[in-house]
Amino acid sequence: MGRVHEGSMTDPAVERWNTMREAVYKNFRFNTRTARQSILGMLVFPAAIFTIAYSQDVKWDWVGKRKGESLARVAPAPEASD
Repeated sequence: MGRVHEGSMTDPAVERWNTMREAVYKNFRFNTRTARQSILGMLVFPAAIFTIAYSQDVKWDWVGKRKGESLARVAPAPEASD
């Protein structure tokens, strides 16, 4: 396996993996896949989260609500009974 260092053994495969991960920025190149992932991760996903949050922001009111009361800021009109 590897050398014993203070009661634990080092695995050469794990050490190679760590070295590769630490130096990945040296060999990184944009290609179609990484460009798509970057655009999705930095533009599309945050824009979707913002859109959902913005649309729901003023829709609900959690302050001082009692059991049975609507959480909607503008309560729905009561149903008319015939």
